Amino acid sequence: MTVTVSLAEQLRPVQHVVLDFDGPVCSVFAGFPAPVVANRLASGLGNAPDNWLAEEDPMALLRQVSAERPEATMAADELLERLEVEAVGTAEPTPGAEAVIRACAASGRRVWMVSNNAPRAIEEYLAARDLRQEVSGVFGRPIGDPSLMKPNPHLLLEMLAAASAEPTGCVFVGDAVTDVQAGLAASMPTIGYANKPGKDVALARAGATAVVDSMHVIAEALTRSSCV
Repeated sequence: MTVTVSLAEQLRPVQHVVLDFDGPVCSVFAGFPAPVVANRLASGLGNAPDNWLAEEDPMALLRQVSAERPEATMAADELLERLEVEAVGTAEPTPGAEAVIRACAASGRRVWMVSNNAPRAIEEYLAARDLRQEVSGVFGRPIGDPSLMKPNPHLLLEMLAAASAEPTGCVFVGDAVTDVQAGLAASMPTIGYANKPGKDVALARAGATAVVDSMHVIAEALTRSSCV
């Protein structure tokens, strides 16, 4: 996708660019695959049922644990946090993500992170790449309460309160239907980042206001449309 006038115009009034972490910023589990993380999480909890051991998505597994064995939620979440911190050490930066962050600063905008990943993992990734000072705030999942993860708008609403911002002055960039759903619930427009085949259709159907297949497209549009 090339930069269109409509995308640049859509971004012109935006003062706050909100980025999901896993996908738009980096591939968290590029070097420590998600199925391996999920297996280590399940195995680390002890007496894991077969459905836990078969789950390949760590976040989905955390939700399962919380639903089926609530008393193990905190232990599961704390273990997952440690595994995520390990994973970001080998995470693969998303092409164009840093350009988006830099373009925000150059065009007078603020950047925020809102993610289902653990805050400590996000902070460590940003610090390792000398990007923390470019990000106004990090809102990861509240450890111990996975019900507040997206598509729940809780994290986006926390970000809005911290920024003293209105949803119409923000744009959320996410790569999952749950990101779009959270954005809609918070009345915040969402740009879908389609980083895999078929995601463009799913994100558009979910209600994304625009869909791109490259973060460079967003960076270029931000550069072309200084914040008003």
